Amino acid sequence: MSAPHFVEPAALGRSKSFLSVEWPTLFLALFIYLSWILLTWFWQSIPFLLLFLAGGWIIAWHGSLQHEVLHGHPTRIRRINDAIGWAPISLWLPYRLYKSSHLQHHRDEWLTDPIEDPESYYLTGPAWQRMGPFGRMITAANNTLPGRLLIGPFIALAALWGSEANRLLRGDFGHAGLWFRHALGVAAVLYWVMVVCAMPLWLYLVAFAYAGLSFSRLRSFAEHQYAGTKEERTAIVENTPAFGLLFLHNNLHIVHHSLPQLAWYRIPALYRKHRADFIALNGGLIYDGYIEVARRYFVRQHHRPVHPDHQAASVIPVLDPTMATADQASSG
Repeated sequence: MSAPHFVEPAALGRSKSFLSVEWPTLFLALFIYLSWILLTWFWQSIPFLLLFLAGGWIIAWHGSLQHEVLHGHPTRIRRINDAIGWAPISLWLPYRLYKSSHLQHHRDEWLTDPIEDPESYYLTGPAWQRMGPFGRMITAANNTLPGRLLIGPFIALAALWGSEANRLLRGDFGHAGLWFRHALGVAAVLYWVMVVCAMPLWLYLVAFAYAGLSFSRLRSFAEHQYAGTKEERTAIVENTPAFGLLFLHNNLHIVHHSLPQLAWYRIPALYRKHRADFIALNGGLIYDGYIEVARRYFVRQHHRPVHPDHQAASVIPVLDPTMATADQASSG
C-alpha cells in the first residue's frame, strides 16, 4: 500500500541521518526487558492472576516491539534493530521467521489471500473440504473472539510447527540455522527462568508464553477481512488507549499498512489529523474499541472461513447462521 496522497512527507518525521535514534522506542525496549526480568525474579511474591495478566502483557508488548523493529526502528542500522527484537522470551516463534513472514504479509495486494498472505485466517475451498467436521468446528470457534483468545494460541503453534515439520520432511533445511539459534536463545531464557529464578516451567508456559500469545490474538483478530480493494481489507479500532499502547497503536491498522515506516508513537497524531481520510480510504471498516469487537463477534464468526477468491467447486457450508458477512462487519 503506497502512502496516501493526503499525508505530507514531512509528517513522517523520520530523520535521514544514519546515526539517528528513535528514543521512545529504545526506552520502551529497555522498559519491557527490565519488566520481564523483575516479573520473573519476583514471581513468588505475585498472585497467579496478577502474574498471568502482567506476564501476558509483557510478552505481548515484546511482540509489538518485535513488530516495530522489523520495520526498521528504532535506528537506521538493521543489525541493531534485529538485536533489540531477537530475544525469544515468548519461546515459540523465531524472530527471523516472524520478520520474513510479516514483510511478506505487507504485500498488500494479497492481503487475506490464504495462499499468498502468511497471516491470513482464510482457507481455500479444498483445504476447508479436507478438514472434516471436527476441523471445521475448531475453525468456526477460532473465528469468534473467545475462541481466538482461548484456543487461538494452540492453533497458531500447530500451524507454525506443522509447517516447519513439513518443510523438514520435504528435505528443506533452509530454516535449520535460524531454529538452532532460536533454540540457543530459548535455552538461555529457560535457564534464567527455571534455574536462576526457580520458576516452574508450567507456570512460565501458562502465565507468560500462553497469556502473551492470547493477548496478541486480540490485536490480530479484527485487523483484516476480505474486500474488493486492498485498502478496504485493513481495519481501524478506535478509543482503546490501554490496548493501543500494548499494540503500539497498530489498532489503527490502516495507518500502519499505509505507512509501515512510521514510528508507533507518531501514529495517533497523524490519524487524528487525517481521520476522515483514513476512514474513507478503508471503506469505513472501523470499530469503537475492542468492546465493540467483542460485542459483534462473541458468538458470531468474524468472516466466512473460505476466501471468496478460492472457493471450491462444491457449495461451501455455512456452520453458523449468525456468521458475519463483510457487509455486516463494516456496517455493524
